[in-house]
Amino acid sequence: MSAAPAARPVLVAGDANVDLVLTGDVVPRFGQAEQLLDRGDLVLGGSASIAACGIARLGVPTSLVARVGDDTFGRFTTGALGDAGVSVAHVVVDRAVPTGMSVILSTPDDRAILTVPGTIPTLEPAAVLAALAATGAAHLHVASYFLQPALAAGLPDLLAAARTRGVTTSLDTNWDPAERWAGVADALPLVDVLLPNASELRALAAAAGIAGADDLELGTGLARLGPRVVVKAGADGGWSVDAAGTVTRAPGLRVDVVDTTGAGDSFDAGYLAALAHGVADEPTRLRWATAAGSLSTLGSGGTGRQATLADLDAAGVPHVPAPAASTA
Repeated sequence: MSAAPAARPVLVAGDANVDLVLTGDVVPRFGQAEQLLDRGDLVLGGSASIAACGIARLGVPTSLVARVGDDTFGRFTTGALGDAGVSVAHVVVDRAVPTGMSVILSTPDDRAILTVPGTIPTLEPAAVLAALAATGAAHLHVASYFLQPALAAGLPDLLAAARTRGVTTSLDTNWDPAERWAGVADALPLVDVLLPNASELRALAAAAGIAGADDLELGTGLARLGPRVVVKAGADGGWSVDAAGTVTRAPGLRVDVVDTTGAGDSFDAGYLAALAHGVADEPTRLRWATAAGSLSTLGSGGTGRQATLADLDAAGVPHVPAPAASTA
């Protein structure tokens, strides 16, 4: 029998930091009131880092380009990435700026995020281009656009350079803390896959001057700018639309949710891993995404319970096709 083709390597660019995830009665009450919580976990954070770990766990050679500080949190971050199978050869240690940190107040249905940026905003396009050349990646995924002003300013040129190399691209902007949503529209013609949630979809469409009666019209309008738009819909799974208005939908898995932190990044990982493995049909790619997002909520933090290929099999999600029998 011939061997199954190897997955194409992926480079992820963006944020690398720690998350302190608190669960229980997490709504703060000031006035020096002390609250007892159910649980606290120090875990790997950052949309890019969580997505990279999720892609690697699904059997794809994965590298991360990012920056961390020369501190305990930076060493924790690079150690966790390496343990997940992500190459950290292009994670730069900054001797002057501390590693970023987020405190996540998590409930089963929602969460609030408090972030100290640290090294997160210091990644620059030149470092990503160098990592692309060194890794030979076939796909570039960029995350946390609005937390990285230097990377955002150079993103159109970076994506154009990737395209000239034959590298496909994807973007998960995440939420804009300033709620201005500026600049993304300039990059979208050079993005192959845009991965927003529903709230981000509406904000990005408004910023691009796109009007519509519903999310589908907004997604189609964004797709006409260039990318396939793949939208996360929480417990309902997700859907995608292309420039022609062709819609694909996939449900989520019904699971007992522990923590939703990073579920959207694991959704990204499922979709991008399917692309890397050569999954050609959109319904199957979307099922990888919704299953990976759902399964990630079974553990605390973004990487505590990310899916493997065996998990997708167990959930009934179509796998990479079996190798064909040799006719030799």
